[in-house]
Amino acid sequence: IYGLGVSGLSCLNTLKKNNLIKYFDDNIKKTKYKKFKNFFISKKKIYRTKFDYIIISPGINILKCTLANFLKKNKSKICTDLDVFYSKYPKNFIIAITGTNGKSTTAKLLNDILTKSKYDSRLVGNIGNAILNETNIKKKTVFIVEISSYQISYSKIFKPNFGIILNISHDHLERHKTFSNYVKTKLKLIFSLNKNDYAFLNKTDPVFKNILKTKKLNSKIINVSNRLSNRDNNLIKNSYFNSLNNQQNLSFIIKICSILKVKKSIIFKVVNNFKPLNYRQEIIHDTKRLMIINDSKSTSFSSSINLLNNFQRIYWILGGLPKKGDKLNLEHKNNISKIYLYGEYKSFFIKFFKNKYKYSKFLNLEDVIKQVRIDIKKIDKEQKINLIFSPCAASFDSFKNFEERGKYFNYLVSRYKIKNVR
Repeated sequence: IYGLGVSGLSCLNTLKKNNLIKYFDDNIKKTKYKKFKNFFISKKKIYRTKFDYIIISPGINILKCTLANFLKKNKSKICTDLDVFYSKYPKNFIIAITGTNGKSTTAKLLNDILTKSKYDSRLVGNIGNAILNETNIKKKTVFIVEISSYQISYSKIFKPNFGIILNISHDHLERHKTFSNYVKTKLKLIFSLNKNDYAFLNKTDPVFKNILKTKKLNSKIINVSNRLSNRDNNLIKNSYFNSLNNQQNLSFIIKICSILKVKKSIIFKVVNNFKPLNYRQEIIHDTKRLMIINDSKSTSFSSSINLLNNFQRIYWILGGLPKKGDKLNLEHKNNISKIYLYGEYKSFFIKFFKNKYKYSKFLNLEDVIKQVRIDIKKIDKEQKINLIFSPCAASFDSFKNFEERGKYFNYLVSRYKIKNVR
């Protein structure tokens, strides 16, 4: 087992009873699992040992890691915790959800709906719950798996009954090198399906359209539109689903639920009571004067664009570590009043905004919030302001992850009393 994080640890606990297991971690000095010291193997011994399988944590880049040469020679043996799970429970119903944006929200909402419909539904995968940590699994247990391109890439035998690809746009090119490689990795999920399975995707998306012309899927294909029907739209009472991103997510859920024969009354009851996951287009304040949205999860332009298109008088905060190959194709629009750029990579963003928008540069996020407080005071109080924190970049320049970044933004909003500005 390479990498003793959440998934690696779950594999060790699952397999240690009936298998000869060894583990290695690049940061072994930081590992706190002393009770597993008998399972540890040194790098020198790894090269002298013959392994049947190499279970790898998704976060490890096999081309840039301590065991890169070893993995290159043993690539055919690499698998994941999802493969371990599938070999153990091949008959359980699995719904796997992937896409560049919206995976977590879609997976969580679908799980809530199925639970409300009396399914024994389990939410696992990239959303944070290791699939092998689930207990009391029965024949009718349904698994909703949020699956990343990294997990898809390393998995060998894992296969869902429903394969969902919400969307694909430029992301993770630092790992996959090219957009074409990234697309092929995502599509691997649905090309693993058989004739009794279902693939859910938007067939009008050029990414899918071109590939499906040359390569045929074995499964049934369910085409999903980006927009809800007027009838379904009228049933929504939750403002969170006013954005195009979340309407797209909901379109997929409605199609999935129709195959599973879930009542629409249950779907929309859950939808209208759904509370967004933290830092994903999360409305943290909303009054007649000011709305504040924390969208720290936005790590690329594609994850922000629909949110930006949904509001007027936007004061937009962005910055961080730009994704390789990302482009901010933002046409000049009057709905963005001002842009606040922060961090070390400001120049990357400026080239897209120069001569188009009013913008200011700042050293860090705290300096941005200080200026926002000053600016809001000067604005006509009769008109509503939408303060949107949607960074369009990874958080690793200054933060451990997007959660830490989102939490810090909320702290700054509270510290400088932005909600109370009159």
